[in-house]
Amino acid sequence: MRLLSVLATFSSLLSLSVAQKPHKYHTLVELSNSGKGPKGQILLNDNNYNDLTSAPRNYTAVVLFTAMDQRFGCTLCRDFQPEFDLLGSSWNKQHPKQDGIFFAVLDFSVGKQTFQRLQMSTAPIMMLFPPTTVGSAAEHAPIRYDFNPNDVNAAEAVAHWVSSRTKQTVTIHRPFNYVKFVTMIVGVIGTATMSKLAYPYLAPALYSRNLWAALSLVAVLLFTSGHMFNHIRKVPYTVPGRNGGVSYIAGGFSNQFGLETQIIAVVYAVLAFSSIALCLKMPRMESAGSQKIAVMAWNLVLLVMFSFLMSVFKMKNGGYPFFLPPLIA
Repeated sequence: MRLLSVLATFSSLLSLSVAQKPHKYHTLVELSNSGKGPKGQILLNDNNYNDLTSAPRNYTAVVLFTAMDQRFGCTLCRDFQPEFDLLGSSWNKQHPKQDGIFFAVLDFSVGKQTFQRLQMSTAPIMMLFPPTTVGSAAEHAPIRYDFNPNDVNAAEAVAHWVSSRTKQTVTIHRPFNYVKFVTMIVGVIGTATMSKLAYPYLAPALYSRNLWAALSLVAVLLFTSGHMFNHIRKVPYTVPGRNGGVSYIAGGFSNQFGLETQIIAVVYAVLAFSSIALCLKMPRMESAGSQKIAVMAWNLVLLVMFSFLMSVFKMKNGGYPFFLPPLIA
């Protein structure tokens, strides 16, 4: 008789436990669709927090611990909350019965005791509570999410994080941004209108060979002198030299200083202008005597500048064998 009584008691407790689990799940589904919060999201407090996270769990619970009150000054909380709302609504849109995942929010204003019990002194904090029906006890422990304040598409990042830790695929469905679309259309129309009105005044400049030649020359001088190298390597402008002086030429072909770049750019600019003058300006001079003097002057400038350029090469590499007289050291 005692054995029959024990078996009957055990059977009743087992049936009660089995009956409570579906009831608990059904209650959570009703809370997520109650309309008291964003669609697909359960608003927690100190009373019902344990109902969601306590074992046994045959579902996954993703809980956001936040502090939305202006008094706490939690900027990240206010920035992330719309993304979390989108996460819950996207899941609810495809899974009205939640299908094993519940998204919930516990605000500090209604969950102070829970924050204190969990020893949470910062916000936001997000935890994933995996099911307790499978796996070892260590696998039932909550998993904490690492926030990245610079992540613009936070909902997609969290969805990927949740999907990687569950057997479900969470997909984000962002609503169409009509404001951005209208702004883009107005911007395109405005730009096209302004371009149409300004075209008669800008056409001479746009079709000017001299303007494009000057812009191209400036770009060539910037890049050949090492301007981009300076931005990538963050090189110093100058460094202290010997005897209290200043060193403006770096040794080695893989190093350079900011001032060195400017010096080389000026040298290249003078050489380019000298070549342009000899090719374009000198043939147009009417006086033969003046033309002869100008040609000799510009050739002298070319000789001096090339001599200086080769001396710079020798400063950077002592084994450089070439030079032009007069050598400028």
